[in-house]
Amino acid sequence: MEKLNQITEKIMNERFGKDSIIALATIENNQPHVRNVDAYYENKAFYIITHQLSNKMKQIDNNSKVAIAQNWFTAHGKGINLGYFNSEENTEIANKLKKAFASWIDNGHNDFNDMNTCILCIQLTDGILFSNGKRYEIDFSD
Repeated sequence: MEKLNQITEKIMNERFGKDSIIALATIENNQPHVRNVDAYYENKAFYIITHQLSNKMKQIDNNSKVAIAQNWFTAHGKGINLGYFNSEENTEIANKLKKAFASWIDNGHNDFNDMNTCILCIQLTDGILFSNGKRYEIDFSD
């Protein structure tokens, strides 16, 4: 397994540095739970707007280990609740998410006045990426 490098980072940014649907797997009572979510990739992590009281967030609160898959990429990571979407400490990533999700972010699905609307960060640990017939095993740790 090799560290994330310029080649694999470029592929990740091109593929996922925009509104991307990924499958997110969590665990509850030793059972996996998988759902599709809108995500944005940047700097070894995926970011998702969600609701703090959702099943996925409850499951991540109990076990932060997650897995994701999409578009010839699978990975493991740690789910981190960054807190309220509109909090001051989330301003930078929230603005990036607003831009990435511009086509649907204001469709009424999200209530940004609700303090339970939060940002979920999936901090990647390892993954397998396929591109142009090549397989890259990536270590995302620092």
